[in-house]
Amino acid sequence: YELVILIQAIRLNMILTDFRMFQSTNYTTAMTYVLLTGLIASWSGLSAALLSNSLVLWLFILLTRLYNNQSPRTLLFNIGMLVSITIMTYHPTAILILVVLFALAVVRPFRIAEWLVLLMGIMLPYYFLVSWLFLNNQLAALTSYLPGLHFQLPLQHPDPWLLASIGYLVLALLAGMYFWQKYNNRMVIQIRKNWSVMLVLLFSLLPIPFVFSGAGLDSGILILIPLSAFVANAFGYPKRLLVPNLLFWIAIVLIVHNNWELIKK
Repeated sequence: YELVILIQAIRLNMILTDFRMFQSTNYTTAMTYVLLTGLIASWSGLSAALLSNSLVLWLFILLTRLYNNQSPRTLLFNIGMLVSITIMTYHPTAILILVVLFALAVVRPFRIAEWLVLLMGIMLPYYFLVSWLFLNNQLAALTSYLPGLHFQLPLQHPDPWLLASIGYLVLALLAGMYFWQKYNNRMVIQIRKNWSVMLVLLFSLLPIPFVFSGAGLDSGILILIPLSAFVANAFGYPKRLLVPNLLFWIAIVLIVHNNWELIKK
């Protein structure tokens, strides 16, 4: 678990640094990702949602390459294939279809051929799946490979400390978006497009615990990639250290309390 977290955190940091999405080079984003994973006790273990974050990172890399790409059809097909395979491995990631559609609309001018290529890439793995099930006379099992929608509240009897942790995530996100908006207009168009893709990723992944049956609070860890990118602005941009220090130590208090049973072991 710790190895997966560290690899994802460092990988996310490297991606944002390579794309020059921050004005300075540091490991603030990696620190933020590691810090946020400890806020919810149910996130402190290997899960399908955590492993899916690696595929979400890969998807973000592919989406950022769409800008100014002269021959994007192969890339779009690969994006569609990656989304479809990710959905097959973990059903709540079906929301990524909306992510790639919105991202394509944001990053590139509308061309019907590109949209069709993307949809073909999404459909192809399911075409092979349906063919295999049909040939083996198991077509009735297709529903088990499709995501199930069920509107629900992931917190039936929330603990006050859990609510405090969720409140902290909201507060940290608002602080991060404030500083991001403050410096976003100074960036070149390509970097602003990359941030737009990250913003689409953030708001698209938010409803996952509420709309997919059996997803639960564990699936909320999928939002940590875009969330960490935006919260890192609150740690890295302020010239005075009051806000970063306050956010950091509040997070430490919540992490120690929420994971006290794990810490005692």
